[in-house]
Amino acid sequence: MEQVPQVSQEPQAPQDGGSAVAASPAARRWALSAVAMGVFCIQLDSFGLSLALANIGRDLHAAGDGLQWVISAYLLSTGTLMLGAGRLGDLFGRRRLLVAGLALFGAASLACALAPTLPVLVGARVAQGGGAALIMPVGLSLLTNVYPRPLRGRATGWALGIGGVATACGPFIGGLLTETVSWRAIFWLNVPFAVLGALCASRTIESHDTGAARTVDWAGLCTATAALAALSVLIDRGIGHGPLLRWPMIFGAVVVTALLALFVRRERTAARPLIRLALFRNRPYVALTLAGAATNTATVLFLLVVPFALQGQWGLPAAVAGTAFLAPALAMAVAGPLAGRVPTRAAVRLMLACLAAGALALAWLSVAVSLPVFLVAATLGGTVLGVANALTLIATQAFVRPERAGEASGVTKTVITVAAGLGVGLAGAVTHQDSGGGAEAASDAALRITAAGCAAVCLVLGAWVGRARPAGRVDDVPLGREP
Repeated sequence: MEQVPQVSQEPQAPQDGGSAVAASPAARRWALSAVAMGVFCIQLDSFGLSLALANIGRDLHAAGDGLQWVISAYLLSTGTLMLGAGRLGDLFGRRRLLVAGLALFGAASLACALAPTLPVLVGARVAQGGGAALIMPVGLSLLTNVYPRPLRGRATGWALGIGGVATACGPFIGGLLTETVSWRAIFWLNVPFAVLGALCASRTIESHDTGAARTVDWAGLCTATAALAALSVLIDRGIGHGPLLRWPMIFGAVVVTALLALFVRRERTAARPLIRLALFRNRPYVALTLAGAATNTATVLFLLVVPFALQGQWGLPAAVAGTAFLAPALAMAVAGPLAGRVPTRAAVRLMLACLAAGALALAWLSVAVSLPVFLVAATLGGTVLGVANALTLIATQAFVRPERAGEASGVTKTVITVAAGLGVGLAGAVTHQDSGGGAEAASDAALRITAAGCAAVCLVLGAWVGRARPAGRVDDVPLGREP
């Protein structure tokens, strides 16, 4: 096994190099505007269609499980393609691929708005997911490279905070547009944002990994994509669709395991691997990514189950429930800029603290005895989960070298997106039940189980990270903290 060179007990944070560029303030603002618009569109499309499915089915003369593919196709496409997209941006230019991602997203949104049938709509949603897969990891790595280190976290936090508005308010924005205009208005809204985002991205400067040959590990990319596609379908079709231990699920699990094993074997022997396996020996990065996966699962459940409980358990009309959810939604939206101000040295500890606080808030929601108490718990939960989600994407970038930022953000976004798919499946299993005591009990059970899972992840990762302070570097990726 390769020996890890030893350095001092206070290892330094990553130094700028490779692809980090000296950008003017104007170029930085253009990059931030482009990424913020892209993130807003992506999150709106992730959460804004849940209340529009009935109208879509009526207008397109479709019904049954086929309608669920309007949401699933987008999430599966995004999660499947994101891993390779980040590294492609490192190699061929982050600005170039960000413009391409925004253009693809806008064109696919136009196709969705004009879709005459359900199959056309689902196909356009797959293309939208491809655009989203380019925008997120490439955009985050672009911000890492055009902003100097003291400003990177704040810039990324603002971009994620703007996206957080769509995350928290997406269901109600989508519902409002569906009822007052049409479900097609949700997609029409994306078109000008995507066009403006692409124009902004074209005004910033280019950056890429100058120390790497522009060759792609196609075997690794294809194997990883196939494994993620199989895993995404397994999660989407397995949760809430019958017993997990049935032959299609077992066969799917075997296929996923085999493809992942092939991918790992390929990356260990490739001269220029798509993903360096040394990245997974970076303890703070791995801890933040895994904690982010748990947080994202909890967040998806939070965003779908809490409004469901406001209308079911507490008997509020949809409009009143939307108004009541404003406080938790706003708390989650402002979390991005707050997370951007967290020093790197405190990132892992604060992330674990937020995860623990989120577990307490979710548990508190499940036992709240009055609506005011429920809303207080929901606001607390929105705040800590929002901070934790933003911190995942901001802090992981601080523990890798800038020239590999796309690779790292691609891995992180893939992991937390797959976790989000798990959360969607769990939430769907709850919210698709009939209203009444059974649904309320299922909602409470989902919150308690998620709270217990968050607490368990927090304890395990806390013990693992705190067991021994890392004292070295792996492939020039510092494992320590900033001075």
